[in-house]
Amino acid sequence: MTRVFIMGDLHGQLDKVIANLRHAELLDPSLAWSGHDATLCFMGDYFDRGPDGIGCVNLVMRLQREAAAAGGQVIALMGNHEPLLLAARLFGDEPLSASVGTFRRNWERNGGRESDLVGLTSAHVAWISALPAVATLRRRLLIHADALFYSELGDSVQTINQTMASMLTSDEPWVWEELFYVFSDRLAFFSDPQIGRAFALELLARFDCDQIIHGHTPIPYMSGRAPTEVTGAFVYAGGLCVNVDGGMYMGGPGFVYELP
Repeated sequence: MTRVFIMGDLHGQLDKVIANLRHAELLDPSLAWSGHDATLCFMGDYFDRGPDGIGCVNLVMRLQREAAAAGGQVIALMGNHEPLLLAARLFGDEPLSASVGTFRRNWERNGGRESDLVGLTSAHVAWISALPAVATLRRRLLIHADALFYSELGDSVQTINQTMASMLTSDEPWVWEELFYVFSDRLAFFSDPQIGRAFALELLARFDCDQIIHGHTPIPYMSGRAPTEVTGAFVYAGGLCVNVDGGMYMGGPGFVYELP
């Protein structure tokens, strides 16, 4: 059976991303794809809070091409920081209606780096705008955020991804603000163990899956461990949920999670 690997939020940590992919033997010494027919999933948040979001996206885009040529696959999901960057580019200093500040300031408050905005090309924008919000793989539901809003976007993977794509082509500022609002939610399956498990079961039943895999909320926030001590996924809600955000931007070394 083909091996499946998953990596959480990159946040511009290109050197750590490369080190972890090499450790998992998915990159060779020249940084070319060496995963053969393996599947590698990135869970979103390529930009912000780190020095080289553009470099991370360039790497993921290249690996998608190289993996496909080798019989493998690289899946890249949409994180909440991608719309933040696109909106800063699109609306700049236009004021937000629901909070103080501008679209650009909102992005900066969330760790935006000028080098990413300057380096963003039309090819990057097209790639980001087409990223899926949801994917399923081996009865796992892959979502960036540990949140419930996905089911409000549609009743299937296809419709959710179509809705997200439509929102990212809108020239209406309020649409983007609404996306910021719902995408900032987190801890839906964790804050209250009984309610969180019920939420997870409901979402899994909707998509006919057995387990949720997500990033978005750094594991140190959930586990209470120091970022430097986080070297693997955090499984919770009775095994229904797996968090793969190692908190690399917080100082964690990061990791690549392999589906058992």
